[in-house]
Amino acid sequence: MATNAGIGYGSSFGIHNGTAYVSVAEVTNITSPGYARDAIDATHMTSPDSFREYVAGLMDAGEASIEINFVPSASDVIVAAMVAGVGLFQIGHPNGVKLQFSAVVTGYEPGLPIDDKMTASASFKVSGKPTLLAS
Repeated sequence: MATNAGIGYGSSFGIHNGTAYVSVAEVTNITSPGYARDAIDATHMTSPDSFREYVAGLMDAGEASIEINFVPSASDVIVAAMVAGVGLFQIGHPNGVKLQFSAVVTGYEPGLPIDDKMTASASFKVSGKPTLLAS
């Protein structure tokens, strides 16, 4: 059977500006949000065969992150998103599928090495449930 695997080339990371999603320039890596669920211990004195019992707790979509070629600008869109608090973000996949989510920018770190390209990384704590949209 042939694989359907692909590479991430052509992906995008967008920040909603109140009207539309605007792509962040020169993104080199995107880490998409993941999913985790709490397992709540519901064991009681007569749980069958002395085994612990669990119920499903709340879900958490974790964090997203990006790495970019850093180009200093007085109107840096990531700084603006960080100052704004909670914002809307979108990851575009090469096949047209989009993942949209609300998040708080929790970190932004530009790097200016003496002998290499300038880079920056940013992290986004997802708030609520992400939405996956078909192309």
